[in-house]
Amino acid sequence: MPTVVLLDSSLSMTRPVSVEGSEEFQRKNLAVHGLTMLFEHMATNYRLEFTSLVAFSSLWELLVPFSRDYNTLQEALNNLEDYDKTCLEAALQGVSNVVQQEWGTSCPCQVVLVTDGALGIGRGSLRHSLQTVKQRVDDKKFPLPFPFPSKLYVMCIANAEELQATDSMDNLEQLINLNGGEGQIYTMEGPLCLKSVQSMFGKLIDQAYSPFHAVLRCGNLTSDVQVFPRPEPVTIDEEVDPIPKTVQTEGDEIGTGATDDTEEETSTNQMAGKSPNFCVLLHGSLKVEGMVALVQLGPDWFGMLYSQADSKKKSNLMMSLFDPGSEPLPWLGRMSQLGPASDAAENPYGEDDSKSPFPIQPKHKRSYAQNVTVWIKASGLQTDVQKILRNAKKLPEKTQTFYKELNRLRKAALAFGFWELLKSVAELLERECTLLPDSAHPDAAFQLSHAAQQLKLASSGDSKYAVFEQNITPMLTDFSGGGGADRI
Repeated sequence: MPTVVLLDSSLSMTRPVSVEGSEEFQRKNLAVHGLTMLFEHMATNYRLEFTSLVAFSSLWELLVPFSRDYNTLQEALNNLEDYDKTCLEAALQGVSNVVQQEWGTSCPCQVVLVTDGALGIGRGSLRHSLQTVKQRVDDKKFPLPFPFPSKLYVMCIANAEELQATDSMDNLEQLINLNGGEGQIYTMEGPLCLKSVQSMFGKLIDQAYSPFHAVLRCGNLTSDVQVFPRPEPVTIDEEVDPIPKTVQTEGDEIGTGATDDTEEETSTNQMAGKSPNFCVLLHGSLKVEGMVALVQLGPDWFGMLYSQADSKKKSNLMMSLFDPGSEPLPWLGRMSQLGPASDAAENPYGEDDSKSPFPIQPKHKRSYAQNVTVWIKASGLQTDVQKILRNAKKLPEKTQTFYKELNRLRKAALAFGFWELLKSVAELLERECTLLPDSAHPDAAFQLSHAAQQLKLASSGDSKYAVFEQNITPMLTDFSGGGGADRI
């Protein structure tokens, strides 16, 4: 999960703070000290994650694009210059642009905003931006919520009392709410000093950047692993009293399978050293064979492990999490029923691998797999009506086809509640009946009148005549002309 650090470089960040036993510090110095602590932690524990540094005042500037080189990030941080007033809206729009250009809109990202809580004055200030949020046109919308999954962490180089003396805290809380409530505001406790800023950034690290230690187990083989970023708890909306599901610290590998492509979710950091390591063995095997391994994360919760190349020389062991449940992949069936092919009474893949038990066919045919009538455009409806009229002109030879098309339109109209269509088609059939030539077969007039009457009855909405499963059947006549309606 990449991180964007958005650092306030306005003049208000140069306000001095008193630090005992040293020269005068600025709020900017405290911010740099806190970010240095964060970068050092990430360089040690989050080496595989990308971080970007953006500075802002009235304008924003991308100081370091997404990188794993924390020396470059630290150097840019130490060389930060001071600029003019604060304009946070433009900076947030800049963050949105930077992330979308590099990662698109599907990759989750963490945004760390470091500011002193002085959010500008007049036009361009956060206060003014929030007051006009609901008055924007589409091309000038407020950048929050971000178009990508995100968490916004606000690090205030100020204590809560200072922020609450103005409306800064309320405005910052509104920012979090605009981002869907994803994020948190951190303030300094006590006097503004190095110790307070270390404590504040320590809380951020514990919340968002603490390693997730787990044990990967396969039979008698085990390996200690770290997962980055931490898997988030998942809440299932369908449950009456939903309880967030969390990934257990012991994952069981339950099998392998072939794969042609990969997804990107979380990366697993391998344990260093020369001693035999199951994680390294698994990673190498999956990479060489081009396969995936199913892993159990908890009761009725599964995922998969696979190798993904980060460059020509580097690759990572990745883990993708499925939706909780016993059948997260319908085509694969119940996970608990999977097992070695050798345990089956007969080889499910055949003697020469000519067949496969997958995908498992659903017991019930899906509605989207049936031949349903859908009218997206007027031309589609017009075509169906014209089919009925063309067959009506060829009665009684086309009696079966006429009623087949008529019943198809009737069912669709009943499903949509399109009573007016049934009445209109009935009127068309009555008109067609009056236009029949003298040479027309007598049965044609009877069938058209019968069909029109049945459509009118269905258009009334009466449950007796508007039964969806019921079809209109040809009228029984005594005419024995060639091609007449079959007696039912």
